[in-house]
Amino acid sequence: MQPVATKAPWINELRTILRLAGPLIASQMAHMLMVFTDTVMMGHLGPDALAGGGLGVASYNLIAFFCVGVIAAVGTLVAIRHGAGDIEGVIRLTQNGLWLAWGMALVAATLLWNLEPILLRLGQNEANVHLAGEFLITLPFALPGLLSFMVLRGFTSALGRAGPVMVISIGGVAVNFGFNYALIHGLFGLPHLGLMGIGLVTALVANGMALLLALHIRRHWAYARYPLRQGLMRPSLHYLKELWRLGLPIGGTYAVEIGLFTFAAFCMGAMGRSQMAAHQIALQSVSMAFMIPVGISYAMTMRIGAHYGAGKLQQARLAGRVGIAFGSLMMLGFGLLFWLAPHMVVGLFLDSDNPANHDVIELAVKLLAIAAWFELFDGAQTLAMGAIRGFKDAKTTFMIGLACYWLIGAPAAWTFGFYVNGGAIGVWWGLALGLACAASALIVAFERKTSRLLRQAPVGETVLA
Repeated sequence: MQPVATKAPWINELRTILRLAGPLIASQMAHMLMVFTDTVMMGHLGPDALAGGGLGVASYNLIAFFCVGVIAAVGTLVAIRHGAGDIEGVIRLTQNGLWLAWGMALVAATLLWNLEPILLRLGQNEANVHLAGEFLITLPFALPGLLSFMVLRGFTSALGRAGPVMVISIGGVAVNFGFNYALIHGLFGLPHLGLMGIGLVTALVANGMALLLALHIRRHWAYARYPLRQGLMRPSLHYLKELWRLGLPIGGTYAVEIGLFTFAAFCMGAMGRSQMAAHQIALQSVSMAFMIPVGISYAMTMRIGAHYGAGKLQQARLAGRVGIAFGSLMMLGFGLLFWLAPHMVVGLFLDSDNPANHDVIELAVKLLAIAAWFELFDGAQTLAMGAIRGFKDAKTTFMIGLACYWLIGAPAAWTFGFYVNGGAIGVWWGLALGLACAASALIVAFERKTSRLLRQAPVGETVLA
């Protein structure tokens, strides 16, 4: 009898990563589709609403993504504890992750409700700031649901069960679109609430999604070993500190990256309405494609974390290499889409037959041509970040991100945009340069870290410290 051929280890790792990444990518796409839907609905309200709403979205994302980054520590730490067979650690980390989420939601919402004077001092157009403030009246109510959902998503994904996250997220997209459309067009007797209505719908959907995922976890037999309700009302300073130690640099990394794009939005706001609207269209298009490496990156963190917790360092390194290579190839495909069919993409946001939209559309098309290169760099750096975080290391990603985004990307964007008179196109080339530097540095950092760990720790040793 001929021996049965076994698949190469890298194929097994890729299949495992993709099996987990599939639902996570769908979930990320669904969350982004909500923002995409919001942006499309802003476009239906007109270019003024699109510009003002874009400023509001940029401001919200800067704060919300920092909080989401901190909460990402839940999934990483739970994956490591799960790999080591520590059930109590899994439960307590998830419970305290919820407490951390609720506290940050309160602080973040308070800041967003008082943001208008800050935006005016930063030189933003007064009309745009007023419309952004209108959008931010209701949108911060989404934060408790968003962050709670992210905690529970990290918990269930670390256990290898990302399917429920995908189903609930896709349902959320449908509800978000339906209610947004009804409010904007005044269907069924609903009032025309404009930007405030878009924010309200997002808040209702986010909290509903968190509630549905919590109910699923409570009732499904697969979570019987993890009674999250028992001891939930007794937060632990020890676990909160552990989450904060890892989460703070992750949140800091998210903040410096989102801050770079917020800085770019402020540059566009200073240039004019057309530049801001075109930037928002191009950025939302790029962000949709970006959800694929984000989902793969999150799956890599879970997979590498489980290997790391079990002391399987060779497998952890292989998972990282496979994930980075495959995800980068995926982004090349999106780069071709933006290069070959930019008008089709921009047409999703604005009516190309309306002469009033001509300037915005033409500029957005030019920005998407830059995005064709942009996507590969952004995807690769995100994948490498996810791989490094699987080893319970967020400080490295933060320091590299801070240096590449703010010592290279932001100065280059400002110089190309204003001093070289490149305008919006120059700003985007500056962003691309910062992301290219980050991608290169993070991939090198991943290789050095895994080499160092393999030299220092024998295979089979559990590494929870």
